[in-house]
Amino acid sequence: MIRFLKDWALIIAIIAGVIGYFTYAYLPIFDSVRVYANDAVEVLQPLLIFSMLFLTFSKMELRDLRLRKWHCWLLLFQTLMFTGIGVILILLPESGLRVILEGAMLCLICPTATAAAVITRRLGGNVSSITTYTILINMMVAVVIPVMVPFVHPQPDMSFLSSAALILAKVFPLLLLPLIITLILRKYAPRFTLKVARYQDLSFYIWIVALALAMALTTRSMVHSNIAISTQLGLVVVSFTCCFLQFYIGRKIGHHYGEKITAGQSLGQKNTVLAIWMGYTFFTPVTAIAGGFYSIWHNLVNTYQLRHSKGE
Repeated sequence: MIRFLKDWALIIAIIAGVIGYFTYAYLPIFDSVRVYANDAVEVLQPLLIFSMLFLTFSKMELRDLRLRKWHCWLLLFQTLMFTGIGVILILLPESGLRVILEGAMLCLICPTATAAAVITRRLGGNVSSITTYTILINMMVAVVIPVMVPFVHPQPDMSFLSSAALILAKVFPLLLLPLIITLILRKYAPRFTLKVARYQDLSFYIWIVALALAMALTTRSMVHSNIAISTQLGLVVVSFTCCFLQFYIGRKIGHHYGEKITAGQSLGQKNTVLAIWMGYTFFTPVTAIAGGFYSIWHNLVNTYQLRHSKGE
């Protein structure tokens, strides 16, 4: 049963999320609690992401974490692509492609998935290198998002500083607090940290729940969106394009440093639950579709790699 769940986790989570949304939204039995849904999601979704990152960081050994040259190139690629598209939207605020470009920004800046280390290990890559990059890109996102988003998607009733502070207050605890807490516990409560690190499989089940919830929110965005179907399909296409572009660029850069697999997974395999959350929290909510479909594309790429890999 466990093997079945792991093999079909993506499909199960997607179907559960879609069915769960329609069940909750339209069955009268949930009428009395439906008003609390948004508040519950605002607490639960970040908590799930926080838990996944905390479990991942608890297993890391600081002595194994080393900065590689390709880390810098990948960070530069993600930051420049995100910023470049952001500048286009700032200069052309009424662009008809705004939603699609916002979707591209999400797919490009999204941090590496917490599960990427597992896939990298199975493909024969360097786990410590991808763990290092996961930490670096989370730190980068915690800085770039609060700086850029208030310009790209300004809040009418808020100044830039107020908007940036609000975003930072949401992003910083989610992305960096797990790392800070892990470092403190490793120093002052090493036994506890070691015990937590033994439960890495738990992050897999948390991921299933988080992905199902994220897909429910994506479905809600699509159902209640007044965005044209052509725009929604555009988000599907842009997520596909960004996925394969990032796997390709990552592998190309990594090839020059002897870590093609690791760099490819670092850039291509994303924390799509976080992307969906960022979409409906900071951008036009329907952009969460891009994060939802990116999850499908990167898992298809991983499935192909696992079937054809011989430990490159």
